[in-house]
Amino acid sequence: MAFTADARIALSTTGKLQSPAKYSGKPVKFCNGELMGKKLKFAPMQRNNGNAINTHICNSFTADLAGETKLRDLEMEKRDPKTVVAIILGGGAGTRLFPLTKRRAKPAVPIGGAYRLIDVPMSNCINSGINKVYILTQFNSASLNRHLARAYNFGGAATFGDGFVEALAATQTPGEAGKNWFQGTADAVRQFHWLFEGPRSKDIEDVLILSGDHLYRMDYMDFVQNHRQSGADITISSLPIDDSRASDFGLMKIDNKGRVLSFSEKPKGNDLKAMRVDTTVLGLSKDEAEKKPYIASMGVYVFKKDILLNLLRWRFPTANDFGSEIIPASAKEFYIKAYLFNDYWEDIGTIRSFYEANLALTEHPPRFSFYDAAKPIYTSKRNLPPSKIDGCKIIDSIISHGSFLTSSLIEHSVVGIRSRINFNVVLQDTVMLGADYYETDSEIAYAISKGKVPIGIGENTKIRECIIDKNARIGKNVVIENSERVQEADRTSEGFLIRSGVTVIMKNSTIKDGTVI
Repeated sequence: MAFTADARIALSTTGKLQSPAKYSGKPVKFCNGELMGKKLKFAPMQRNNGNAINTHICNSFTADLAGETKLRDLEMEKRDPKTVVAIILGGGAGTRLFPLTKRRAKPAVPIGGAYRLIDVPMSNCINSGINKVYILTQFNSASLNRHLARAYNFGGAATFGDGFVEALAATQTPGEAGKNWFQGTADAVRQFHWLFEGPRSKDIEDVLILSGDHLYRMDYMDFVQNHRQSGADITISSLPIDDSRASDFGLMKIDNKGRVLSFSEKPKGNDLKAMRVDTTVLGLSKDEAEKKPYIASMGVYVFKKDILLNLLRWRFPTANDFGSEIIPASAKEFYIKAYLFNDYWEDIGTIRSFYEANLALTEHPPRFSFYDAAKPIYTSKRNLPPSKIDGCKIIDSIISHGSFLTSSLIEHSVVGIRSRINFNVVLQDTVMLGADYYETDSEIAYAISKGKVPIGIGENTKIRECIIDKNARIGKNVVIENSERVQEADRTSEGFLIRSGVTVIMKNSTIKDGTVI
């Protein structure tokens, strides 16, 4: 980056300012930081025009601009995303999200009508300039791998250069160390430690550890830059929280510089009170700090690469989890720092949290928005047409593309791609994930003629407080309201479950005409 210095003042012998255009001297160029701490000086020139002597004086000035440029370059080096690799953890079996995880990995669970959970950390990486990404999977990874292949191809050098996205499935290899499947978050990374020791990773300085089932928007390079400037070995992205939610999280105790001193997993009573900290240390205002006197780990970490390999291979070779084992055990020996993330963040780990996070997208304004043009959330291209809506009343809802809605009431609901909602349907407080494919008119007519139910929701059906998984077939005159407020029920043989009071219609299931749930 070069700047041109052409600062000059033309004065006559009478002291009057002359036009700089009369000066024919050449501008001087200087580049990044060459003049740091020095002065740039120009010798005065004199010229006799016969009547008066004009003295052209080029200012003598300090190279503050060059110094600032040098500092900016140093900051840019600290923000260099080419020296960062991200690892997105696919999670375990997803039992708390069952039946949504019956045939898909947690990061492949649809959200927001047209996206999948994996799109959130992937988009955060792209928006942060990070294009080296590994996704570690173990359970039901087929649909996740298919989505990643369609949505994220960093192979084009013109666009992403040396970037890549690789899905790495858990494998068993010869030898004692390779006998087991992933035993936890740390063990998953340990089993692929060789990825960070080869020539492909020679420029990598820091490793981001991310979860594939969180909903939030974050600039990871701000996170990494903070980590590097502090000199920390490990930095933990931390959420300030209030008393009402504190006991549901793993909490951290920090000193007045933000260094993590200790951890406590879901403390209660006096143990909870002992974890109160001054969150103004992390940047909260005094008023907000009084309301949120605890900090919780988000499960988002950045490690120095060498430190990560040391911890996994030598220091704690049998520890399986980052959050509950490796990081707490490292607090006394290594410098672990807390990084404040004071924005929307949700762990989509249960049916209830999945349901509420989706419906929260219909708020005005939503706490999390997919409509940020500067930092978009990416997903696969489907080439679907706009939705066709005929005579419907739609209130506080999201309607995804490629859907058909006819003379229905849709209120406070999310309707996924390729959804078909027929005449006189009432859909309230419901998350409908849509369909993987269309049925043709002839296929629909044939199904009806055989007494079968087409994909979608049939006429005169009323549904509330429900999650409808993909390709579900819900017949005519069905009522799904859980009027008895049942909290837990397992009716998988009938195509549905109830979890935390939310009815879940399973993927590819059929709810026959006239059914009442």
